[in-house]
Amino acid sequence: LPRYKRLVDNIFPEDPEDGLVKANMEKLTFYALSAPEKLDRIGAYLSERLSRDVARNRYGYVCIAMEALDQLLMACHCQSINLFVESFLTMVRKLLEADKPNLQILGTNSFVKFANIEEDTASYHRSYDFFVSRFSEMCHSSYEDPDVRTRIRMAGIRGLQGVVRKTVNDELQANIWDPQHMDQIVPSLLFNLQVHVESVCVCESPAELTERCFRELLGRAAYGNIKNAVKPVLMHLDNHSLWEGKSFAVRCFRIIMYSIQSQHSHLVIQQLLGHLDANSKSSATVRSGIVEVLSDSAVIEASGSVGPTVLEVFNTLLKQLRLSVDYELTGSCDPYDSNKTTTDQEKQLQEAVIKTIGSFANTLPIYQRSEVMLFIMGKIPIPGIYPALGSPNTGLEGSRMIQVMLLKSLLQVNSSNMLTALPSSFLEPLLSCTLMEDPDIRLLVLSILISLIDRHQNTHKFTLLSILSDISVLKLKVEKCSRQDNLFMKKHGHRLYRHIFLACLEENSGRSHYEALFTLLALLSVELANEEVVVDLIRLALALQDLALANDERLSLYNRCAVHALCAAYLSLISQLTTVPAFCQHIHEVIELRQKEVPNLLPEDVFSDPPRIPASLEGVEGAVLFQQCKITEVLGGSGYNIERLNTPFTPQITDEDRLSRRKSIVDTISMQIDMDPRYSPDTLQVLLDNANDEEQEKEKRRLLVERFQTAPFEDLAAHCGAKSSLLQSKLDQIFELTIRPPPSPSGSASQGQTPSRSVPVYEMKFPDLCVY
Repeated sequence: LPRYKRLVDNIFPEDPEDGLVKANMEKLTFYALSAPEKLDRIGAYLSERLSRDVARNRYGYVCIAMEALDQLLMACHCQSINLFVESFLTMVRKLLEADKPNLQILGTNSFVKFANIEEDTASYHRSYDFFVSRFSEMCHSSYEDPDVRTRIRMAGIRGLQGVVRKTVNDELQANIWDPQHMDQIVPSLLFNLQVHVESVCVCESPAELTERCFRELLGRAAYGNIKNAVKPVLMHLDNHSLWEGKSFAVRCFRIIMYSIQSQHSHLVIQQLLGHLDANSKSSATVRSGIVEVLSDSAVIEASGSVGPTVLEVFNTLLKQLRLSVDYELTGSCDPYDSNKTTTDQEKQLQEAVIKTIGSFANTLPIYQRSEVMLFIMGKIPIPGIYPALGSPNTGLEGSRMIQVMLLKSLLQVNSSNMLTALPSSFLEPLLSCTLMEDPDIRLLVLSILISLIDRHQNTHKFTLLSILSDISVLKLKVEKCSRQDNLFMKKHGHRLYRHIFLACLEENSGRSHYEALFTLLALLSVELANEEVVVDLIRLALALQDLALANDERLSLYNRCAVHALCAAYLSLISQLTTVPAFCQHIHEVIELRQKEVPNLLPEDVFSDPPRIPASLEGVEGAVLFQQCKITEVLGGSGYNIERLNTPFTPQITDEDRLSRRKSIVDTISMQIDMDPRYSPDTLQVLLDNANDEEQEKEKRRLLVERFQTAPFEDLAAHCGAKSSLLQSKLDQIFELTIRPPPSPSGSASQGQTPSRSVPVYEMKFPDLCVY
């Protein structure tokens, strides 16, 4: 026999239980190191012996042969090892193909040792396809004995881990990230990861080993491989209906997000978004599960870098909201399928989407957050500005639901320190929502304004609408207004005041609305108030008091009492903020008198449960009211602008107020403010001739409103028709003057003939060839 065969034979003892003959193994190792060209022959002979022993069920000798192979692999690092590895892998394959669990585990252990060896040279012809398939199969073992089954599965997991380690950095190998491999490896790992959820073992479970393996796999994934690694996860969750449970899906993606390189995390988000789109017609529980995973992943991805997909994220989520509204109102996810849905399921999905929008937005830097808020605002259906997002089969109710949900989404965004950065294109439509009839929408808008203004977390200190006798207990955080704050209030302050005033005109406002208005006024005073703003806010409060005093049929007795209570609470607060003793004294005296005589005008009575309100407000006058002249006097003495204080606050009516398309004072005034005086009653003619008189101007407006609220429809239609006829006649005159007769071919009209009337261009008949 050749020497290498004799050396190989000598390592096997007479009795396999004695184990490997160590002295002879050392001789074989020395020989292999001295003559590396013999390694391939040694490997081939060991493989031959092992095959024979496997066939004869001589498992003791099989173990000895594998131990010898392991030692030779560990000892020999040279260029010739490639040929020896082929023999080694052939023997491992023999063991993995055997029916005996012990042999499979033995082969796996040897393969793992081999996988940990760093080879000096790459191999062109080596293939691991069999090992991927076999180890994946072992991961799904269904062996009867549970202990043996666990050992086989764990061997399969370690084997897959070895394949990844061996191939991931070897450019000459078949790419382990190819779908054909990932579609076997990833589901095998997830299958064992899921076992941990169903049954927890006291010892190391396959799930614990799986998680380590899965993390290692993901940690090695380069930019171009993320998609192939994540796609099988999505397919596995789909195929086994694992989105509904949420917990396992969330756990999977937590592992993914924490394991991959942080700069690649936006790729995972992108795939989840695409998967959500692909499941648009799936059940609400599936969609909700995917959205929950998105939300959780966004929180983990705390760097805020979602790459180029920032607006794509929100676009997809807003589209899901719109679809959910359609499904909720129609009761079906697919009109061509029997896939029914319920309101509760869709509500859960909508809440999950809104939460996810907040999660995403709050991971972004402030400048991107403002862009997102502007983007969401642009999707809110506001009549006159933006088209309705609701589909034709859901109509106005669909649009209303979307309005509510998108405003809730805005409220989820942490928008402190963003107010002065937001453009008019955001604030104008937002404020327009304060004029809508739906009280829920108005309350949401007020909450959004509060969150925008509150930069020092003072909101919770003003949530209870009450008389504050000493505001020092609130420990308010107040800073001097910056130049940017002053510019913002100079530009937008009057718009805010006007909408606060108009919000108090809403008859369906409740306690929560007045509490929100109080909080908004308080935060304006604390966060954005310079001396000029303080004066404007006091004027606004006094205008609200006048509004509550007016016997206006639009406001119920409760609303009028509520506005009185709001004014009292706010003036008490701002008087203490201005620290003018005489101002504080006047406000305190009025409140004390009210407590004795008309407690129904204070928040403690109005906002009790049930509210305590008087039978009427007749006779509410004099000392129980806040006096403008007195306030002007005491503040003027402290250097405040007396002229401004003496000017009553009157909200300006603008085109913006018509956007809600509601039948209200806003519409009637704005529609007819340019009415021709010739068609007005004599009284209106007199008022217009004296337009400079402020009181008469108010009276004129009141009469205009009264006329268009009480006049018969026929009279109004005739008036508008007359204006239209007048305009048309003027246009006809202009056209007659500008249209000249066409020149005659002879140069002049024939004598004795009357020139024919010119034919307007728009009435001329042209030959077809002249028409382009």
